[in-house]
Parts: sequence; structure tokens; C-alpha cells
Amino acid sequence: MSPPDVIGFARLALPDRVAIRAGDRAWTYRQLESRARRLARRLRDRGLAPGDRVAILSHNDIAHFDLLIAAPIAGIVAVPLNTRLSLAELAAQVALVQPALLLVDPAHEALGIALGLALGLATIRLSDHERWLADAPTDRLQQIAKPRHADDLHLILFTGGSTGQPKAACLPYRQTLGNADDSARHWRLRADDVAIQSTPCFHAAANVLSLPLLRIGGTVLLMKQFEPAEYLRQAVAHRASILFMVPTMFAAVADAPGFADADLSAVRLALSGGAPCPPSVRDPYRARGIRFRCGFGMTEAGVNCFQGGDPAIEDPQVVGLPMPRLLAEVRRADGVIAAIDEVGELCLAGPQVCAGYWGELEGGHSFRDGWLHTGDLARRNAAGRYTICGRIKEMYISGGENVYPPEVEAALLQEPGIAEACVFGWPDARWGEVGIAFVVARAGAVIDGSALRGALRSRLAGYKIPALIAAVPALPRSAVGKILKAEARAQYAAMLGEMPESRSAVSRFGNAA
Repeated sequence: MSPPDVIGFARLALPDRVAIRAGDRAWTYRQLESRARRLARRLRDRGLAPGDRVAILSHNDIAHFDLLIAAPIAGIVAVPLNTRLSLAELAAQVALVQPALLLVDPAHEALGIALGLALGLATIRLSDHERWLADAPTDRLQQIAKPRHADDLHLILFTGGSTGQPKAACLPYRQTLGNADDSARHWRLRADDVAIQSTPCFHAAANVLSLPLLRIGGTVLLMKQFEPAEYLRQAVAHRASILFMVPTMFAAVADAPGFADADLSAVRLALSGGAPCPPSVRDPYRARGIRFRCGFGMTEAGVNCFQGGDPAIEDPQVVGLPMPRLLAEVRRADGVIAAIDEVGELCLAGPQVCAGYWGELEGGHSFRDGWLHTGDLARRNAAGRYTICGRIKEMYISGGENVYPPEVEAALLQEPGIAEACVFGWPDARWGEVGIAFVVARAGAVIDGSALRGALRSRLAGYKIPALIAAVPALPRSAVGKILKAEARAQYAAMLGEMPESRSAVSRFGNAA
């Protein structure tokens, strides 16, 4: 059996097309294949065996794609690590997956060396990576490929950890390559498409758009780190046709100098993920004639789980139909399938679902009877289209009524002065729980909590209106743009003060700003 071929079509049909461009460097598909085979040879010469893990701690770099493409050739499993984590956090993840080798870029060499010393891990600096590949023997490169199965692991990706400790999701080839092909077909990607990879490669973001593009012969512009003005410059200079970012990044690019006059005529589609994308973020792009798709996905289920909400629908939580090979159900707490338009837990199954978590491959509480229980709340309408309602752990009950924070956050974001919003439940003696909202003002805007609560009455039922709306300078976010609510609560705990459950939040805060 031949190993899975990450860039098979493009390397055969379009070998001299530019596959990846980073700064003033560019690599064709022919060169990508050569690099991958040289890397595979180097890894096998070091004694790595099929199933061994190779970790990488690096900003966005060609080495991430070297690993992705070399993995099936050498039989190894790629493990990108989050560059934003502390030594202790990284050490825990490395100790869990026990890689045989760590690649580290110049910006993180000290951290990588410390990890290597602490855990007895061999480390290779990316500053030596190019020479390491260039000096690789070229004989017998074709002979190192070993049979690989679609269920063999391609990647281990750590989840975002926005609702708890990150877990190591095990992604087989049937997931990574199958989802890439499905995404390319659904979004009608073309070999002449150009997209910027500015979200971190250490997360699932590379699987969202870069891998689908590489499957069909497109070009990826690789940014080491996101910077709004530079993103806009590259989009114009290289005539990017597909934009993919998280909402905070879209907002930052729209606010960059020169956005209004930038030539974005080549852009035919903007894809938003990672968090709900409110109309206020989409509006500057739609005014430029750019069509938006707001998707939903997760590391455990192929990243691109749904086909994206209809651009004409204003609700940022609408994500549309499931991807073709993905099975989706909404279930009640007792496991019974929910009625049409009833909110329940989103459950997913099919070849796009990962093989489990490293260390608990037999399942764990998230995987039951062949279904991934996502922990996300959703509802399905009569046409089969899905709306995401938030996380189960984030839902709170006020006066006996369920409140879903994303709905309240979406209502707050309709106010022109609000750039970001974070809503969560807080214990209350009278109502059981009430809502607390932290909001970030747009530049020059002043937040009036009382006025905001009044404005919300035309959009929300009374029990959904937060008891407190507090302006904060910023909200903590994960690498993929998700607001970290637990961190926000801890960071701004002084604003809430001590609130024993015997006291009413409403009586304490009233209409406080």
C-alpha cells in the first residue's frame, strides 16, 4: 500500500507552481516534495521508527509544512507545540506525547533547549534546518516510504483549552486529508487561488485552508506572525483571492491604514472561524464587495465541520449544513435526539472525527458509541441547518430559564460602540444565576452600562439582560481568537468583588455600568 500523499495531485500536475511563499523565499511543489523526502531520510537515519512523534516549537515557518508532507513518507507523527505556553505547560504536553525529536526556531531556542534538557529530548534548531536538509543523502530516497493506512496518525494537535486543560487530539490521515479535500470541493478552491496563512500553524489553523490549497495546487503566503498592516500589504501585493482569519484579526485589518483604498479586487471569499463573527466585523468587507462565510469547527472533527452560514443571514452563530462526510445530531441530556429547533448537545461522527486523545485512545467521556460529544450546544432547523448556541459549561439558568451567552454577546455587539463582549453566569440568591458582561469599547466610544441594558430590552427577554455590564480595556484570547472566559473572570475579579450567593447581584449592581 502506498503512503498517503499530502501534495500528490499538485506535485504531479503542477510541479513548478509556487506552493508556499514566505517573505522573499518561495518553494514550488517539486521543491516541497524534495524537502519532504530529504527530511524523511534524515529522520529515518536518526533511528526514528513509524509512529514516533516529532514536535516543532516555532512561529509559522516552512518547517511546519516540511513535517506535514514528510510524515507519511517517514511514518512519523507531527506534533506542533503552542509557542505562547510557558516552560511548565510545554513540559507537561511533551511529557504526555514523548516525541523523539524537537525542532525549534530561533525565537524559541532557549525554551526548546530547556525542554530538551528537562526531558532528555533531542533538539534541532531551525537555524540549522536548511543545511540539515541540503546535506541529506539523495540516494535511496524513494525506498524509505513505508505502507501507511488511512487510520494511521498524521498529527497530534493540542486543543485550545478554552474550557479546561488542552488535550492531545490524534488526527489520522482519513481526517486531515479527507477534510482538506471536502473543504476544497465545497469552497470551490482553484489552483490559481492565493491565501495568507497568518493564524498559527501550531493549532488546527493550517488544516483550515493551507492544507486544502496544497491539495489542489494553490499558493500559500506564509506570515511568521500576524500583523494587520503587513497582512493587508501582502493581500494587495500578491492578489490574495481567499482571506481566512478569526474575527479579531478581520477587525484589525479593517482598521489598518489604507484599508479603504487597498486593491482587494482579487478577493472572492472571506472565511471566518474560531469565534462568532458579528455583522459589525463583516460590514467593512461586504462594503468592498467581499463575500463572507462564517464557519464552525474543532480540532477533534476535521476543523471545517460545517459549510458556513449564508452570507445573507446576520446571525453569526448560524453555521449551515454539515460537511458531506460528517454526521451531526443534536441530543438531549438523556441521549435522545432533540426536536427541530430544540437546543441540545452537538454530537458528531464519521471519518472526519479524530481517533481520540493521546493516552486515552479507547475513548474517554467525549467519545461514546462512535460519537464525539462536543460539549457545544446547538439547534437544527427543519432545513437541516445548524446554529451554535454556546458551550454547555457556559450556559446558565436565570429564574428557571436557560441563557446562552453567545446570544447575549451577539446582541451586545450590535451596539456600535462595542468591539468585544464576554458574558457568563454569576450566582444570585434570588434568580439562581444572573449574567455578567465584560465589554471592550471601540476607539473613542464610551460605555454606559445603564444605557446598554436599556437598549438590550428591544432585543432580548428581560432574564437574558446582564445584571452588570462593565467596560474593560481588553479580553484575554486564545491563539485562535476565542475569548478565555475563565481568565477574564480571574483577571477582572476585583470588579465583581466578593459576592456570596446569599446576596443578589441585581440588588448589588442594579443598573451599574
